Amino acid sequence: MDIKVIHAPPERRKAKPTDEAKLGFGRIFTDHFFTMSYHAGRGWHDPLIEPCRPLDLHPTAMCLHYAQEIFEGMKAYRGKGGIFLFRPLENIRRMNVSAERLCMPQIDEDLFLEALRKLILLEKDWIPHGSGTSLYIRPTMIATEPALGVHPASEYLFFIITGPVGAYYPEGFSPTKIFVTEEYSRAAPGGTGNCKAGGNYAASLYASEIAKKMGYTQVLWLDAVERKYVEEVGTSNMFFVIGEELITAPLTGTILPGVTRDSVIRLAKSWGVKVAERRLSMDEVMEAIAGGALREAFASGTAAIVSPVGLIYFRGKEHPINEGKTGSLTERLYNEILKIQYGQKDDPFGWRIKID
Repeated sequence: MDIKVIHAPPERRKAKPTDEAKLGFGRIFTDHFFTMSYHAGRGWHDPLIEPCRPLDLHPTAMCLHYAQEIFEGMKAYRGKGGIFLFRPLENIRRMNVSAERLCMPQIDEDLFLEALRKLILLEKDWIPHGSGTSLYIRPTMIATEPALGVHPASEYLFFIITGPVGAYYPEGFSPTKIFVTEEYSRAAPGGTGNCKAGGNYAASLYASEIAKKMGYTQVLWLDAVERKYVEEVGTSNMFFVIGEELITAPLTGTILPGVTRDSVIRLAKSWGVKVAERRLSMDEVMEAIAGGALREAFASGTAAIVSPVGLIYFRGKEHPINEGKTGSLTERLYNEILKIQYGQKDDPFGWRIKID
């Protein structure tokens, strides 16, 4: 399908940010977005890049009642020699996995990638220039059929919005503080924990607010069955360095298979680091802290790339990690991925795609 483009008139275009240090995350959006509709029996149709506008939804649109909604998070980088995407096909494929699990239609990979390319190039003047800044990309699919009654919808809207961003956390690359909850759970076996579905994030908000009020950055979720094993942080996958081993939770269906997670694992292995994808209990974490074996911890995700963890709150007590400092492996991984994303070094894995 050909993608039609309708340009926003000059008088409707917004002023671009002048101070990249104040970009924040997810507050500023560009002038255009991509839309495409789906109807059962017809399939996807009318791919369009148009001026960004409010969506027109009936009050009974099924996404509003039964949470048929999925999304992805990606970034475009203004780097050395051009504009780059980082492993976009992995995000596209993961979105199609989410779509299948929520009984939503698949999207052709080539069309998806072309929509990204055209939209980003149209909005390339919005891509910030500073290191650590980027153009955040949010592909989203929602059920739009106006109907009540629990069943998969027959109509959907797929759209992509973009906006310039700086650091995800106010701390930047400084170590964050993590709150471990044993009372609440994020996802259970057989559920949708391995999908990027809006409902997963809604379920996480209550515990996240508790953590925030207590002064912590994120929640570290444990498994929903035994409330014992580390799973993931609210917006990221979680890693611990215990002794000489880098440990992260296995992909057993309850956590998101992060693109950055996979990048961290592959990079670390290429450096000769011993990597284990295994169950890790909080008892083992506490023993490693007490015995001095826990050397560093970090979270990984598209928004923050790699975020060091300097402290864990567990069972009423704070437990510093590496004296609250960023670990050497954490810093190396962050810098290496960042340089690949910005085209500042060779890309031995073929992760970087130049679109301009």
